[in-house]
This record gives sequence, structure tokens and C-alpha cells, in this order.
Amino acid sequence: MEIGITGGGIAGLTTAIALKRTGIQAVVYEAAPEIKAVGAGIGLAANAMKGFQKLGIDQAIMQEGRLLDALVIKDERGRLITKTDTLASSKKYGADNFTIHRARLHQVLMSYLDAAAVHTNKRLLHFERNGDKVHLHFADGSQGSVDYLIAADGIHSPVRQKLLPNVSTRYAGYTCWRAVIDYPTDHLREASETWGPNGRFGVVPLKDNKLYWYACVKAKENDLQYKNYTVEDLLQNFGSYHHPIPEVLQNTKTEQLIWNDIADLSPLPQYAFDTILLIGDAAHATTPNMGQGACQAIEDAVILADTIKKAPSLLDAFKEFERLRMARTQYIVKQSRLIGEVAQLQNKLIGGLRNSLMRALPASAQQKQLDKVLGVEF
Repeated sequence: MEIGITGGGIAGLTTAIALKRTGIQAVVYEAAPEIKAVGAGIGLAANAMKGFQKLGIDQAIMQEGRLLDALVIKDERGRLITKTDTLASSKKYGADNFTIHRARLHQVLMSYLDAAAVHTNKRLLHFERNGDKVHLHFADGSQGSVDYLIAADGIHSPVRQKLLPNVSTRYAGYTCWRAVIDYPTDHLREASETWGPNGRFGVVPLKDNKLYWYACVKAKENDLQYKNYTVEDLLQNFGSYHHPIPEVLQNTKTEQLIWNDIADLSPLPQYAFDTILLIGDAAHATTPNMGQGACQAIEDAVILADTIKKAPSLLDAFKEFERLRMARTQYIVKQSRLIGEVAQLQNKLIGGLRNSLMRALPASAQQKQLDKVLGVEF
């Protein structure tokens, strides 16, 4: 039985590790010439860390990450809107919340796979099913043939685009800049997000005095003005925000900026297509507002491996995976999009009202939301 995985990101690599734990040696086909992270920092919430616990690789990841005490939301003057005590929640859910540089996470995941199991420079052009086989055709002229194909090839998945040509990505209405910089973070014990009339700004401490930050503003899709923004432009926009936001930008170089529009994926009617399965962003790409994109991909990997162990066949396992995962992942997509719409309110009057309402929310309402997202059982 040959299983191929298209995509060497977090979803594909974690799935390959999970399958290896069940005795299945899958082959990963990655489009890029080498496996490397695209992006900057990433949050690994308790549900993701529980998944890594199940795979027995959580300790290695924790050594490369940074433990967080809290997640806070502030207004542009630095006044608290909400606070989530992540240390307390870790006791409740059985795992801690970490931040990590994507590059370091990829390095750890790769260390648990055989080099021969990961094939780079394999950008999939097209595939066809012939009998019991799925035949793969790559841009470098090579071909492959597998019994089962797991598509973990991201929000723009070519596998999904062929299976569901009428499904499209959805622009969220705001654009985003990110960077990882050298910045003293030993004194920072929490990640913060600031909501103000000029947009959102997030500050996330990483290991070894690295800081991950991101900034989001409302924009037209693919706005060339924002695409060409410099750090000085961002300082003009966010320079009036509270400490340390101006200082963070002053310590950033324009060439360090990563820019992209924020989008998600319209809910799919199915994830399983006989011998082909969509997972991760290929199945349920979400906006980053809940910090759950990678976390849900990790859940996918663990649950798929468990389902394969229990099911009478892989066809049955793929269908059961779809049954188990569709409602939860699409709930995350919907909620994250809604949170983004609320967070990106840039009218000062309406934003002030939003902040007042959020401050007045009872702690039980926030706890209910956390339970639904983090209280997963494997």
C-alpha cells in the first residue's frame, strides 16, 4: 500500500509522522526545492500541543518554543480589553501554549522523518485516477503512482482545485505585514494584540530574544500601495499606538517585511474523494484570528492516523475522517472570520463601543469558547 502526501508544510509533515507511528511509510511530495518555512512566528495552542504529545514529539518542540503566560487584547492606548490566562488553561486542557518560529518547527518535524520519505521540487501539475492507482505528474517532468493520496498542499491546493473547481478562496477584507526581528523578549511573558482605529498590531515573543509581530489594516484586495509599504509607512500608521509598538517597528527593516492579503476557504461539501483525502489548509483554510490554522492541521494528522488504525480500510478511514472533522474545522473557519471582522472595525466610535462590550463580557462566555476550541480529546 503506497500513500502519497502532497505538501511538505505543517499538515503534510505532521501527517507523515503520525502515519509512521502506525507503521505506514508515506512519501511526501513538496513543490519547493527545499523544505523551509514560509511565514514567521506561529502559536501552538493547547490542542496542538496535545496532538504532539500523542505523537511523542512535544518535548522536542517545547525546547524550540516559548511558553506564554497570557494572551491579551488592548486598545491603541494600551488599556486592557480582554486577557486569557494561558497558564491556567494549560492545567485545564492538559497542555501548555507555545510560540515558535515556523522554521524551527519545520526543522523539528523533519527530524522525525527519513530523508528518503520527503521528495522536494515536486510541484504537482495534474493527476488522474487509473484503476486503483492515482498517477501524479510533476513540473520537473517526473511522475509518481500511489494507491492513496493525501492532499496537504495548502489553501491553493491544485488537488482540490481539480476535484472541486467551483470552490474558491475568500478575501477577508484586510491585508497583513509580518516580521521576525531581534528584540529583547526575556521580560515579555504574554502575547498581545492591539485593536485601534488604524488597524490591528500583534506582538508575540519567541525564543532567544526574537520577536514576531504582525499588523493588519482594511484594504482592497491586492492593493499595490500596501504591497509596496515600507517600515516608515507602517510607522506613520501605527506610530501613535502604545509602547512597544513604535519601538518594534523602529527595530524592523523593510526587507524583513512579509506581506500578504488574508483569505480563507469557502466551506467544502466533502473532504474525502474515494482514494483521495484533503487535509489542513487544502480542506479548511482559515483566517489567523484564532491562531488555529496550524493547530487544526495537527489535529487532522493525529485523528487521521487514529482513524486508519481503527477502520477496516483506508477508504472507510477517509470517510470517517471527513465525518469527524468537517463540523469542527468549518466552525473554526466561521468563528475566525467573524472575529476578524470584529477586530478590524476601524471606526473610532464603533470600535470604542466594541471594546466596552468586550470588557463587560462575563468570564464564563470566554471560557465556553476556550472549551470548544481547546478541549479536544485524542
